Amino acid sequence: MKPKIILIIIAFSLVACQNKQMNIEPIGYFETNYRPSTGAPRQGILEPENFGKIILDKKYTGALLELDEFEYIIVLYWFDKMETWTPTIRPPESHHEFGMFATRSPKRPNPIGFSVIKLDSIRENILYLRGIDAFNGTPVLDIKPYLPSIDAIKSTKNEAVEEELGHHDEQFIDDSTFWK
Repeated sequence: MKPKIILIIIAFSLVACQNKQMNIEPIGYFETNYRPSTGAPRQGILEPENFGKIILDKKYTGALLELDEFEYIIVLYWFDKMETWTPTIRPPESHHEFGMFATRSPKRPNPIGFSVIKLDSIRENILYLRGIDAFNGTPVLDIKPYLPSIDAIKSTKNEAVEEELGHHDEQFIDDSTFWK
């Protein structure tokens, strides 16, 4: 091939990749007692005994095979109540401002949540859970097993920064205006 044709093909490929759309649809929804007006734990581990469910679309029931062998799962979900994002965040009760990417704030350009949740049981397409930090009706995007051998990295530096900057100064986010 001539160099000019190769360059045209490469340029077309790059434009095609940049214009590719992402289509993400929920696989299910959380069923919890949390609402924007009541607040939710900043992290589910802070309220390990709260109960809830994920109700999956029935077409995904077969994808749950062997998931009940795991005690903990990772759930990715969409902060559907979030209307805006900001580049910096001052967590509740914190006297320090953080860059949004240095927080787990739901105020993100792509408001994706990530939680490690205790899996009690599975019945058909319903997952029974504890330690949830999501609002009732929150769309679930994906579920993965929590694997301690690769998901629990010991980092003295991260632990020191977390302590120094006070990422967990307050247990609940209970200001409903935070979600607007």
